[in-house]
Amino acid sequence: MVVLAESRAKVRNSLPCANHVLDGNCGTTERLKYKIHVQFLCRLSMAIGWRPELRIASTASGNIISFMVYLAPLPTFYRVYKMRSTEGFQSIPYVVALFSAMLWIYYAIEKTDSTLLITINSFGCFIETIYSSIYLIYAPRSARVSTVCIIFLLNVVSFGSIILLTQLAFHGPWRVKVIGWICMGFSISVFAAPLSIIRLVMRTKSVEYMPFYLSLFLTISSVAWFAYGLLIQDLYVMLPNIFGFAFGATQMVLYVIISSRKLSTLSPHVPEHTITMTVVPVDSSPKVEPDELEVIESDHEHSCFEDKAKDDDTGKVTTEDKSTAMNGGAQFENLML
Repeated sequence: MVVLAESRAKVRNSLPCANHVLDGNCGTTERLKYKIHVQFLCRLSMAIGWRPELRIASTASGNIISFMVYLAPLPTFYRVYKMRSTEGFQSIPYVVALFSAMLWIYYAIEKTDSTLLITINSFGCFIETIYSSIYLIYAPRSARVSTVCIIFLLNVVSFGSIILLTQLAFHGPWRVKVIGWICMGFSISVFAAPLSIIRLVMRTKSVEYMPFYLSLFLTISSVAWFAYGLLIQDLYVMLPNIFGFAFGATQMVLYVIISSRKLSTLSPHVPEHTITMTVVPVDSSPKVEPDELEVIESDHEHSCFEDKAKDDDTGKVTTEDKSTAMNGGAQFENLML
């Protein structure tokens, strides 16, 4: 009721003839009534948006979701730790996220009254440092060297230069604005950093290196922080999260498309393999026991001796029979080879 009374008072002060319309003591046109009604609703929404409890609630929800976003890569790095290898994973998203969290802490300190921004980004610095350390331990030498160079350039040289420049060249509100634009630019780069992973997914046709839950929490976090920026009328918080929502939604759509194609590609091969195994039986030939094999060989030798004895008795072995035997032996030898 207090908010409604304050909003009605603001409407009365904004339009000279609003007192008559709101009190119902005038014969004004419907157009003026509609105009005052719309302005009343706008002022009411602004009054509700600036209530401290709503700002705290939106910031707390954004912090909780951001906390889940920071923890989303844990299964990935547990796999890296278990396999003792990075297996093609890239460190750029985590290094850039670390740098962005450091910038937002600096922005929150300069802006003042932004304790919740400081808390979530402090946790972000901590967890991203752990991720980068694990990557440096198990990455190949070339990837390790490139990651160290990126960390040095971003987190040491660039961050130190930004602090030095903003402290010496800008003062008061201008310093906050400059830091805000810098934070907004690098926040967009954080959301755009997974584009390299998207390229890898499209090249390999595999979603192994793009966790779905990371994209999901990234999208939800962008929505929550956009709502917070809208409530406090902070452009530097609103605009990056628009890009974050777009990039997160793109990753989820790509994940669904690649996964569905992979399932549709693998499904036809299963019945074909089963039919092939059924049509070509393994045990179709009769089994011959070793004892039976010895009996067959002995019978064969006995028949050979009998034929030889008959040939000796007759004393007649033709050339055609010799050539047939030689060809048969050669064919058997070729079959064995």
